[in-house]
Amino acid sequence: MTPSSENGGKSLDLSVTVAGIQSHLDAGGIRSGPLPSAAVDGAGTVWVVWEDCRFRAKCYTNDLVYSTSADGAHWSKVTRIPIDPTSSTVDHFIPGIGIDPATSGATAHVALHYYYYSQSKCTTATCQLYVGYISSHNGGTTWNTPLSLAGFMHLKWLPNSQNGLMVGDYIATAFSNGTPHGVFAVANPKSGTTFDEAMETAQGLTVPETGPQLSSANDKPLHKLSDPIEKERPEKGVIPPSKRAAKHSSK
Repeated sequence: MTPSSENGGKSLDLSVTVAGIQSHLDAGGIRSGPLPSAAVDGAGTVWVVWEDCRFRAKCYTNDLVYSTSADGAHWSKVTRIPIDPTSSTVDHFIPGIGIDPATSGATAHVALHYYYYSQSKCTTATCQLYVGYISSHNGGTTWNTPLSLAGFMHLKWLPNSQNGLMVGDYIATAFSNGTPHGVFAVANPKSGTTFDEAMETAQGLTVPETGPQLSSANDKPLHKLSDPIEKERPEKGVIPPSKRAAKHSSK
């Protein structure tokens, strides 16, 4: 759901529903879930991207999907980003979208970094985690062939948290002079009990049309299934913001 404002945030309209959540539970105990990522093109159109299984038989794995809005109140139908065929076993999650602010509409340059498993059906011991990249030069009408930027990473290289193994949802894409730059976490083997995980970027990424183009124009949602959505658990001893606010308001 999203609220909108017509006065620079001084007041907010009632939230509207962008789409229902239909998500496959990512394997291996990783902290993920249908976390949204948003960006705005040069004309003010908002894009929201998240992981979703509605285009996959029996909600077997997740694609990355998006919806757009020119006013924050009316949203387009959910569209699949065609990273690979709907028959693949790849699982995609934790997206970070960016749009070149000098472009918009049907010529918007859209870039997306994300994590993925090469096989959706895996365990903490067998899951192989990668960082991927895909881009569109025409506002999502078609997409360039995706690239693998990092990995694979073993899940045992990741630190644990109260919500699962955490590669970090600190992933983003930003444009500078028309060039997309991603920021993402990459883990290496531990040294004893010391974790080795750093924030990285990739050089030489582009958005203009290169090679065969991918399209999801004919893809249709298959069902309304969803695995249960995991609820975030607060860190031990930390009061969640919602309860903290309620506590203060009662005084």
